[in-house]
Amino acid sequence: MNKQEKRATYQTTNTYETLNTLTTQTKNIWIVLHGIGYLSKYFIRYFDELNADENYIIAPQAPAKYYLKNEYKYVGASWLTKENRVLETTNVLNYLDAVYDAEEFPSGCNLIIFGFSQGVSIATRWIASRKLRCDHIILYAGGIPKELNAVDFDFLDYTKTKVTVIVGDKDQYLTPEVMNSENHRIIELFHGNAKQQIFEGGHEVKKEIVNKQV
Repeated sequence: MNKQEKRATYQTTNTYETLNTLTTQTKNIWIVLHGIGYLSKYFIRYFDELNADENYIIAPQAPAKYYLKNEYKYVGASWLTKENRVLETTNVLNYLDAVYDAEEFPSGCNLIIFGFSQGVSIATRWIASRKLRCDHIILYAGGIPKELNAVDFDFLDYTKTKVTVIVGDKDQYLTPEVMNSENHRIIELFHGNAKQQIFEGGHEVKKEIVNKQV
């Protein structure tokens, strides 16, 4: 038996959600990347208490959808798995490029990249691979991929880019061992320029925490 894995390249289309209207009053443009099990149309609701005139939210949609809890009722999505990770990462980053290019960003707006849970891994890969200039990087309750190192972020100017790491004090996925390892990684990757915020709660997005970021 001569079994082979082959590849075919094709064009595909994916959706993304936006919240509010991009105008001359807009101060902040957010690109928000959800975690496993979310859909962008629901995840974007965590940002609906931000000032609508000043904040324009873009929520890309992870491509791999599946039914949650083994029930054929609720649908969630995932950005990546360990299967063909390098290829799938390329596809996901190309999709984010397409979302970015589809939106016309006026000069003078702050660009905020927000990743939650698995979205942290996507946000950091995208920023590092595209050398994406942004004003604020918010890494919320997620891990940074092992393949990334300090040189990948050396292009950042920390006088112009803030880095904020947010975790809940009862997050079931962030054990003390994991937190210790991630803290060392964050110090190394961002040369000590990242600020950490710890809130009371678990592995969850809290609107009041989001609202404090602007």
